[in-house]
Amino acid sequence: MPLPKENTHTIDDIYNLPENERAELINGKIYMMAPPSRIHQKLISELHYKILNHIKSNNGSCEVYPAPFAVHLNADDKTYVEPDISVICDKNKLTDNGCKGAPDFIIEIVSPTSRKMDYNIKNGRYAEAGVREYWIVDPEKERTTIYHYEVDAAPMIVPFDQTIQVGIYNNLQINIKELLK
Repeated sequence: MPLPKENTHTIDDIYNLPENERAELINGKIYMMAPPSRIHQKLISELHYKILNHIKSNNGSCEVYPAPFAVHLNADDKTYVEPDISVICDKNKLTDNGCKGAPDFIIEIVSPTSRKMDYNIKNGRYAEAGVREYWIVDPEKERTTIYHYEVDAAPMIVPFDQTIQVGIYNNLQINIKELLK
């Protein structure tokens, strides 16, 4: 007896959602997104501001985008994510529809409903797609988990009160606790 066929979705299903609904698509499966909390939004705003100012003050060529910003990790139509912060250094990846391919640096802010997604599902997809650096900022646990995929190092876990050196920039440090003041 054949196994039941799973319902596989495409990017068209994401674009056809009602305007007030947000979702991500990973390997053909839709994951609905809950509205973010105030702390979540504050962290996105502060991180975006800090990274953008660093890029501009150093005449950098990378671009930084806060969510919602479409990232099409693969060339297929089965994966679409909206990282909380995306830094793209190869402008050839940027289109009017977002980013085609892996950003260089992604930050996700964990919420109670996104914990499994951010730590497991997205972590694997980002590593496979070629993201260079991935941060999981966890307000509940007051820590940031940092992956440097290009050097294949074990993840680092940094408490919010410690300063973090951004891997893709030699002279950018971020202290999450200071951002929350």
